[in-house]
Amino acid sequence: MITIIKIAFSLLPVFLFLAVLIFLDSYKLLKFTSILKTILIGCIVAVVCLVINKHLVNLFASNSSVVTQYIAPFIEEFLKALFPIYLIIKKKIGFLVDGAIFGFAIGAGFAFTENIYYLHFITDSNLLIWIIRGFGTAFMHGGTTAILAILSIYLGERFNTEKITIFLPGFLVAYIIHSFFNHFFLSPVLTTVSQLILLPIIMIAVFTQSEKGLQNWLESGLDNDVKILEFIKNGKFKETKPGRYLCSFKTKFPGEVVMDMFCYLQIYLELAIRSKGILLIKEAGLETKIDLDIKDKFKELTYLEKSIGKAGKSIILPLLHTSKRDIWQLYFLEQQ
Repeated sequence: MITIIKIAFSLLPVFLFLAVLIFLDSYKLLKFTSILKTILIGCIVAVVCLVINKHLVNLFASNSSVVTQYIAPFIEEFLKALFPIYLIIKKKIGFLVDGAIFGFAIGAGFAFTENIYYLHFITDSNLLIWIIRGFGTAFMHGGTTAILAILSIYLGERFNTEKITIFLPGFLVAYIIHSFFNHFFLSPVLTTVSQLILLPIIMIAVFTQSEKGLQNWLESGLDNDVKILEFIKNGKFKETKPGRYLCSFKTKFPGEVVMDMFCYLQIYLELAIRSKGILLIKEAGLETKIDLDIKDKFKELTYLEKSIGKAGKSIILPLLHTSKRDIWQLYFLEQQ
């Protein structure tokens, strides 16, 4: 019975908080299977870290505090960060709230495995210890990776860059928090209470900012996409400034290539509008049905991209919205 209670206090809190984060996401952009996969990756990372840290403790047997306070936090935060960084680089995360959920899911899986491991070594039945492990250590692992993802996405959008340096501030913050936690400057109880107060405040601010940014992007982007698509379908696109720009390359490219550029632009806009439409439907809490021709449109888009080549793609690029969110929206639609 004591073991069951210890498990409940050490494992459930972090997953309950993750469930709350998912519930608060009004757009429900992430698939449940993706979150489960992320938790599993966190579990694997924890196993790798436990093996590495065990060897390091033996190596620094005379001064094991160096491992627990400095080396282990660096290794753990670095390995936990790899998957969120991969998702951000591949533009599979569109908004701050996605980064928060993915980051916390990695930490949840990590904490799950770590706490299971310590259940076999800490025989103390004092529930305070397990409350601290559940609400303290587990929340720390989830919170640091979530903060890293949030800061990285924010900096990437703020400075419109894909340089690897955007991940350094988030990693440093995560490492400092983790190292501070392992130093035990504050009592374990005070540290745990501080996390329970600060983490929800940070997450509420992130969710508010994320949803505001998503709404602004939807409103401005959808209007612009619909307007250009109407010009194309009405045969008036050539009279617009973007249309005249594209027509100016008729003498430099074969006519069929220029026509493929027009087709590429039209299909791209159709997919972008469909993606934004699904997001608006999700916000309203309604079920969405994906058109059967969506996959065909993606195949045609791929074919046209090969047809116009790199030179043609570079020419048409200024006519497309190619921010990280705009690229992400096609990935989002393809995953539906």
